[in-house]
Amino acid sequence: MPAPRKYPDELCERAVREVRTTGRPIAHVAKDLGIHCAAGVRQAEADAGERDDRLTTAEHEELKQLRQEVAELRRANEILKAASALFAQELDRPRTRPTK
Repeated sequence: MPAPRKYPDELCERAVREVRTTGRPIAHVAKDLGIHCAAGVRQAEADAGERDDRLTTAEHEELKQLRQEVAELRRANEILKAASALFAQELDRPRTRPTK
């Protein structure tokens, strides 16, 4: 479960809009609003294609989904390895024929 947000989304969106429209530094806008939403501004810039040093929100979500998928596949692989080892033991066991 994600941590609760420190500031409402609307306040951070306002900071993003103000930085983008006025061109003022992020730190000045954040100080005026009494918040710290620099990461939100940087993320909005990345989503708009203005920054290359961050993943976009879509890329971040895709990465998160792919990591979950990899973890699930690794768990399935471990289960299959354990099952194949069990079956291999069963095949290697000497067979005794029932007497009539």
